[in-house]
Amino acid sequence: MRKIVAGITLLAFIALWIFLAATIGTRITGAPDWLQLVFYVIAGVAWVIPLRPLMRWMNSRPS
Repeated sequence: MRKIVAGITLLAFIALWIFLAATIGTRITGAPDWLQLVFYVIAGVAWVIPLRPLMRWMNSRPS
């Protein structure tokens, strides 16, 4: 049951993350290229940080 709940939560979070990153990305099109690069690198990697506890919980053994 944990994996189902975590999987649905993971998919919802990633969909929201992509929506927010794309929305912010369209607003910084006039910014310098280096700033856009920094934004997209951070947005592409930072989603892991808030999901780390969820992954840990999903893969832990029930007590």
